[in-house]
Amino acid sequence: MGISKQIETTMENSSMIRKMFEEGDRRRQLYGEENVFDFSIGNPIFEPPPEVQQNLLKLVQSNEKGTHRYMPNSGYPATRQYLAKMLATDSGLSFSENDIIMTVGAGGALNVIFKTLLNPGDEVIVFRPYFMEYNAYVGNYAGSVCAVDTKDDFRLDFNALKKGITAKTKAVLINSPNNPTGVVYTSDELDQLGNILREKSAEFGQPISLISDEPYRKIVYEEPAPSVFPHYENSIVATSYSKDLAMPGERIGYIAISPKHQDHQLLNGGAVLSLRILGFVNAPALMQRLLPLVGDVCVDLKPYQTNRDILYNHLTEIGFTCVKPGGAFYLFPKCPIEDDLAFIEAAQELNLLLVPGSGFGMPGYFRLSYCFETEMIERSLPVFTKLAQQYQLTD
Repeated sequence: MGISKQIETTMENSSMIRKMFEEGDRRRQLYGEENVFDFSIGNPIFEPPPEVQQNLLKLVQSNEKGTHRYMPNSGYPATRQYLAKMLATDSGLSFSENDIIMTVGAGGALNVIFKTLLNPGDEVIVFRPYFMEYNAYVGNYAGSVCAVDTKDDFRLDFNALKKGITAKTKAVLINSPNNPTGVVYTSDELDQLGNILREKSAEFGQPISLISDEPYRKIVYEEPAPSVFPHYENSIVATSYSKDLAMPGERIGYIAISPKHQDHQLLNGGAVLSLRILGFVNAPALMQRLLPLVGDVCVDLKPYQTNRDILYNHLTEIGFTCVKPGGAFYLFPKCPIEDDLAFIEAAQELNLLLVPGSGFGMPGYFRLSYCFETEMIERSLPVFTKLAQQYQLTD
């Protein structure tokens, strides 16, 4: 075989989410679009807000010279100034443009961060269940993921965290609102997390960075998702506009390094270099220019909340156990049997496409995405009921 062993192995264990997405395409061709209920992938069907399209059109039609040229690798100063002002208001800290690096989405941001931070053998702690691409992102730089358990309600388990931190721990990675559970971590949880990381950083004589992956931070329903920055000085945020502006294909995001991070200058310089040598070079110019023009506009969250409530209420009424998500657009119910792969196969036979919890490091559960038309979700409810009846969850 003429490809690398690492990529060959990764291909063999490729994303279950993608596999389900491809299965959905196959079944739609066989049975018709209206007869397949694909909840497998978080690819929002909603279009960006009007402000996005209007301002993007102005940018594309602009005759301003240099619109499409290179800019500083870290991004346009005006865009970074805009984001710094927003972060300062949000966190109460004195952010400046030098704390911001524009990136090719949150995935690009995380790869830049790990390239900058990790030596071979370094560990990054994540909380199970988690987005499994983290394994690849960390592994790209010869690091390893150390997964620790959460509580039954998917809240942070601080005893598990303390046991998981070792001298090899370089960072702790959190994701709130969480994919796949939709759980939003509270300020109290972030306070406790910060205290533990200070204690462990002192114990091992090196800073442990807290990395917060935040592409869903604006997709919240009852309570806002608090900023990590006031709770721990050695914090780094990776985020994108894929979800709150409904433009995941445009790949625009940024890294924000706390102005209080003890390795701030090294991190900033290293991240800019990493951005360049990883081949990203810079984030897309048009998208960078767009962000200050659209301000804090966000997609309409009402359809998401409506979909969440319809699915959550129905699934719990027919016997499934599920934590009600406070954000993002996923549900993560418990399977009625231990074998989540067998359960997913049974659902497939009803043309109901779900993702096994094994794909998030947590067998015995399944994830479904609800960023789709409410009409499709309503049509799927009898199919969920039929599935529940197969496992005698409901009469």
